[in-house]
Amino acid sequence: MTVHLRRCLAVFGLAATLGACATHVPGANEKALTPTQRFEAKVTPKPEEVKLAIHAQGVSPAQAEALSKLADFWREDEGGTIGVQAPSEGVDPAAAYRMSESVRGFLISKGVPAEQIEVVGYAPEGPGAPPLLVGYLRYEAELPNCGKTWTNIARSWKNEVQPNFGCAVTANMAAQMSDPGDLLGPRRMTPQDATRRQDVLDKYRRGEITSSAADEKASGAISKAVN
Repeated sequence: MTVHLRRCLAVFGLAATLGACATHVPGANEKALTPTQRFEAKVTPKPEEVKLAIHAQGVSPAQAEALSKLADFWREDEGGTIGVQAPSEGVDPAAAYRMSESVRGFLISKGVPAEQIEVVGYAPEGPGAPPLLVGYLRYEAELPNCGKTWTNIARSWKNEVQPNFGCAVTANMAAQMSDPGDLLGPRRMTPQDATRRQDVLDKYRRGEITSSAADEKASGAISKAVN
């Protein structure tokens, strides 16, 4: 075998080796490199909803109690829009309209802003008198199941992350969140106070103190009043 032929065979062999490496599919048999990639708290939507029978006279005492509890839950969950769904079939349209307006007014009286109440219609399914649906969307976090797999930490010559590391941290963080919906993304910012911003800028330009005045009642000093 000549030297030229040997060189050709070596080139062809190297090309075949590189070609075999190029057939790797990204993502195939890849392991999670960090605990945040391995463990994740799943967030699932859980509608909080009450069904109200439609009365021509409006909200009944029992329904008022149920709506009060719903408003309390909504406030604790810092919920978004409360939907009032009136059936479009199977009931008197005038009674459904009065009932939906009665529910809307009741929720406003309980502190729910009018702009966060949405009244819509829905097509009922099945027999019977369809109810009025009132509710909002809340979220629940499904925590990872920790402690299932353990390895010998003293033998980690591959320098890989232990299979259970990071699970408890993720589970604890998700369990402590008041609103698991925050795991899906940041909340929307509240509208800025343009008046306050302009007042601070004016004081800054005049060289005045921009912070609020100190409150003597919040100073923590012991009261000198005679009891």
